[in-house]
Amino acid sequence: MQNCKKIKVLVVDDSFFFREILVRGISSDPALEVVAAASNPFTARDKILQYEPDVMTLDVEMPRMNGIEFLRRLMPQFPIPVVMISGLSEKVFEALNAGAVDFVSKPDMSKNQSWEAMINELIIKIKIASTAKVGHWKKDLNVVKPMGRLNLGNTEKIIAIGASTGGTEAIFQLMKTFPADTPGIVIVQHMPARFTNMYAKRLHDSCSMEVKEAQNGDEVYSGRALIAAGDYHMRIRKSGSKYKVECKSGEKVNGHCPSVDVLFNSAADNVGSSAIGIILTGMGSDGAKGLLAMRQKGARTIGQNEETCVVYGMPKVAFDIGAVEKQLPLELIPQWVFSLLNQN
Repeated sequence: MQNCKKIKVLVVDDSFFFREILVRGISSDPALEVVAAASNPFTARDKILQYEPDVMTLDVEMPRMNGIEFLRRLMPQFPIPVVMISGLSEKVFEALNAGAVDFVSKPDMSKNQSWEAMINELIIKIKIASTAKVGHWKKDLNVVKPMGRLNLGNTEKIIAIGASTGGTEAIFQLMKTFPADTPGIVIVQHMPARFTNMYAKRLHDSCSMEVKEAQNGDEVYSGRALIAAGDYHMRIRKSGSKYKVECKSGEKVNGHCPSVDVLFNSAADNVGSSAIGIILTGMGSDGAKGLLAMRQKGARTIGQNEETCVVYGMPKVAFDIGAVEKQLPLELIPQWVFSLLNQN
């Protein structure tokens, strides 16, 4: 019988109570082994050198040095996949920018959210993080350059983007390149419901386009990007001469709500050859079949390449089934999108 090597985990949290919950919960999975725990970043650094963990869980808020500052100091010297533990705070996006792979949110006891559900989500994300590439990709992202104005006038073009693990920063980098007259963009990023609005506002404050969390009936038009809300599938619908989004709760598709496949399939059915589909870093296969449907309906399709993905899962499946017309490093995707738009 073949023995599978366990994933070594370091738990970092200043609360003894919460640290114990994490250690016990993570240790309940036979594929994971908590090799050490630390109450602060200074102890954590020593534990990293001593135990060489595969993944670290890290609290965002800690005394003396918070998790974000610790990441900024740690990653250039000791790149390690990190899953953040966060309350409802925009600081989680700073942590992702500093090099964290993903995050889980602490349960909201006022809404009867359970510790068990959080631990189950954390275990899944630790396993995904153990396969992630960290360190070098941050430098790659920084070379994405802003593009000039398009001056397309009225256009029926729509850009649909899907991503999961590592996607928050990949989307952020792409959105910073798009000028204010870019055709309408619709985005599905796998993310807990309470965070999608904060993420949309972060993008809005940093980009030339208007960015907002999608609401049912929102119109898709040039200069606007809509982010699918957590726990709501987003579909594109044609309404006369305009495009609008339909946002409805529903069963998970490929394990996710919102699902990239749901968005991409609606783009195939309702936008057809006027659509551009982009699939970015993420674990699993969500979006691959939908992107294939888009390509079969005449849409142009792009996949992020393995070298610049944090997790080369979704783009790989899409590429393997023939859904990807062009596979590119993240920093070259905006140029290709602009070349497609300027062909008309």
